[in-house]
Amino acid sequence: MDAHIPATKSISLTQYGIQHTNVHYQLSPKELHDLTIEKDMGKEASSGALAVNTGEFTGRSPMDRFIVKDDITADKIWWGDINIPFESEQFDKLYDKVIAYVNEKELFVRDCYACADDAYKLNIRVINEYPWSNMFAYNMFLRPTDEELKEFEPEWTVINAPGFVANAEIDGTRQHNFAILNYSI
Repeated sequence: MDAHIPATKSISLTQYGIQHTNVHYQLSPKELHDLTIEKDMGKEASSGALAVNTGEFTGRSPMDRFIVKDDITADKIWWGDINIPFESEQFDKLYDKVIAYVNEKELFVRDCYACADDAYKLNIRVINEYPWSNMFAYNMFLRPTDEELKEFEPEWTVINAPGFVANAEIDGTRQHNFAILNYSI
């Protein structure tokens, strides 16, 4: 079942600091496919599949993934080359810059689940800058039904802003791309 919410359904992202209303919620794969082509972000292959050039980075860079070191994580994470600590204050500053950036963008939001077992299921909200990234989330995660979406409360939020470029010297990252996990927000 496609858990597409009619266009009349709106969603507020103010709890994340996102103030604008240019937000698309739970778009169907066809809508995301068509928007990606319309925005010249991808092409349709002869098979009908969407082909997208993801840009400079084609996958996760392990040395650019950080975890906020705080009261929750300080004594529970094995810190080192893989679990790289990131200071809370530095995260807050960088988060504010990312939110200012996405506040100027059209956004695509998807509420979904990770894990089919109810004992471990997590409610996830994915906020994407690009429609094709939101289609990736549609394919990657489990889809709530329309009924489940009425009461959906996210437990984890992913903000995906690949067009944002960090300044490593100021922002505390290794280079301009990054992924940061923060268990406190």
